[in-house]
Amino acid sequence: MAKISFLPTLEDAYGPLSAQQLEILRQQVLSEGGEVASIQSRFNYAWGLIKSKEQDDQRLGVKLLTDIYKESSMRRRECLYYLTIGCYKLGEFSTAKRYADALRSHEPENKQAVALQSMVESKIQRESLKGIAIASGCVAVAATVAGMLFRKKR
Repeated sequence: MAKISFLPTLEDAYGPLSAQQLEILRQQVLSEGGEVASIQSRFNYAWGLIKSKEQDDQRLGVKLLTDIYKESSMRRRECLYYLTIGCYKLGEFSTAKRYADALRSHEPENKQAVALQSMVESKIQRESLKGIAIASGCVAVAATVAGMLFRKKR
């Protein structure tokens, strides 16, 4: 039987917290001693950072989640999920895929993990196709320019 999960969707990650909400989470971590703050406080702050529109915030959120992942075996499932989202938002699609794959290997029937993995893989495919299209366009332009230069020399 698959676990019922209440993890947010990738779309939820694009709704940033207000500056005041994020500051409350930051102050909670600081009041508990910063790096030695409770895992829950650091986790909440990391998720708030990942939801941010600012890439520096998102990077800090990924770093905090990576630290929590290493520190707490009880939070690894959630960390993998949120790390996938954070890396996806940062455009680090291959890293996001590794996290999504790791999550799926632990919970192959988790519908949210399946959906997240599918979104990451679709994005990688689209980015690959864009790269192929750009490369093909460059080759076509280069061939046209070479052809024009060849004609002028004749």
